[in-house]
Amino acid sequence: MTFTDPKDSEPGAENDKRNAGKSSTDESRAEEASAGERVIAGRITQAAQQAMLRQRRGLEQPEPSLGSRLGQMGILGWTIVLPTLLGLVLGHWLDRHFASGVFFSAPLLMIGAAVGLWSAWKWMHRQSRSQGS
Repeated sequence: MTFTDPKDSEPGAENDKRNAGKSSTDESRAEEASAGERVIAGRITQAAQQAMLRQRRGLEQPEPSLGSRLGQMGILGWTIVLPTLLGLVLGHWLDRHFASGVFFSAPLLMIGAAVGLWSAWKWMHRQSRSQGS
């Protein structure tokens, strides 16, 4: 015959023994959950700060108007077209002067286009730097 302690025979005593082992895992899960919540809260805070910075930057430096954008496209277009046309005119004049067909026109057209595209590239980078700072 085995003797059982009357305290152990109470209905809640067995649950207390089982829950004693679970309490440490429950605590670690709670710590993990709170750590995860802190990470999420930190990310939300960071996103809110970035949104505020974007909004402040937008108020300080508003988007250029449509007229300003069209003007930039016009400048960009002429920056490419003008050297190309100058190369073509010079090549055509040299071809007529030396009676050489398109010997000068074709290469000077390509050189003019390359100079125009390079100038446009440099102008765009200057514009982006001046607007960024």
